[in-house]
Amino acid sequence: MKREKLVTFIVVAYNAGDKLKSLIKDIKSQSYAHNLIEIILVDSSSSDNTKKVMLEFSRSNHDFKRIIVLDNLKKVLPSGWNVALKEAEGDIILRVDAHSSLPHDFIEKNVKHINKGEKIVGGHRISIIDEDNSWQKVLLAAEKSLFGSGIAAYRRSEKEGYVSTLAHAAYSKEVFDAVGPYNERLFRTEDNEMHYRMREKGYKFYFNPEIISYHHARNDFKKMCRQKYLNGYWIGLTMSVCPKCFSIYHFAPLAFVCGLIVFSILALFTGVDLPLILLTGSYLFVNLLISLVEIVKSKFMLQMFALPFILLALHINYGIGTLVGLIKIPAFLKNNI
Repeated sequence: MKREKLVTFIVVAYNAGDKLKSLIKDIKSQSYAHNLIEIILVDSSSSDNTKKVMLEFSRSNHDFKRIIVLDNLKKVLPSGWNVALKEAEGDIILRVDAHSSLPHDFIEKNVKHINKGEKIVGGHRISIIDEDNSWQKVLLAAEKSLFGSGIAAYRRSEKEGYVSTLAHAAYSKEVFDAVGPYNERLFRTEDNEMHYRMREKGYKFYFNPEIISYHHARNDFKKMCRQKYLNGYWIGLTMSVCPKCFSIYHFAPLAFVCGLIVFSILALFTGVDLPLILLTGSYLFVNLLISLVEIVKSKFMLQMFALPFILLALHINYGIGTLVGLIKIPAFLKNNI
C-alpha cells in the first residue's frame, strides 16, 4: 500500500500579524488530511504581533502533525526559507507568502499532481485587494496588467503544462536535497536564482490552472513604487551572481529608462530629437492602449484614468532600480566576498 505523503507547509513572515491570522484560518480549512501536514512558521524579527499570532496557533488545540515556530535572525526571506528547510521533515515542501489567501483544496490539488510524478507543481497566483474602493481597484489593475506585472504563466495562462517558473509552488523534497539552500545574499531575487538552479538540474515546473492561490496586492501607491524599485534593484545586483536566471522581459523597464536618458542627452546637445520622439511615442501608444482596455472594463470609472500615469511611474521606478543595482555591483561583490 502506497504511503500518504507528509506535507511541510512553510510561511516566513515579517510584520504580517493581521494577514497571518487570515492565512491561518485558510490553513485550518484545508481538505488534505491535517495529520499529514506539518506547519513551519518563521518570524523574521517582527516588531508587531506576528510571532504572538504564530505561537498562539502552535499552542492551540489543533490536529496537525506538528506546528513549529522558528526565528529568522537575519530577517531576509532567503535565510527564512533556509531556517525552515533545515527543520522540514515532509515529502513535499509547500511555501506561500504571509500575504496570501488559499482555497480549501489548495494543498490537496498540489499533492495530487506530485503523486502523479511531477516534482514541482503550482497554479494561478491571483492578486486581490482588501477593500472594495476605487483607488485600490486602480492599483490592482496596474498590478494585474500585462504591462504592469509581466508575462509569467502563473499570472494569466489557462493552459496546463510546463513553464519556466511558479509562485506558491509545491516541491518534492528531493528537489531541495539536489540543489541545496537558497542564496542568502539575494534578498528579493532568491526565487529567480533557485528556480534557475532547479532547471539546470533537469527539474520541470508543472503548471495547472485549477490550482489557485491569492496574493493581497499592495494598496498604497508609494509602497508599490518602492516595491518596483527594489525588485529592479535586486535584479541589477543579481546579474553579478546569476545573469542567466532572468529573461529579456525583466530588462524592458531598464531599456526604457536608459533610452530616455541617452536620447534626451542626444536631443539636448545635438538637436536630434527623432529617437526620443519615437521612444516616447511608442511607449505612450502601448501604455494608453492597455490602459484604455482597463478603463473600458471598469465602465469608465473616473479614478481609472490615472492608470497610464501609475504604469509610467512603476516602469520608471523599476528601470531606475535596475540601473542603480547594476552600478552597485562592485560594492555588492566586495561586501560578499
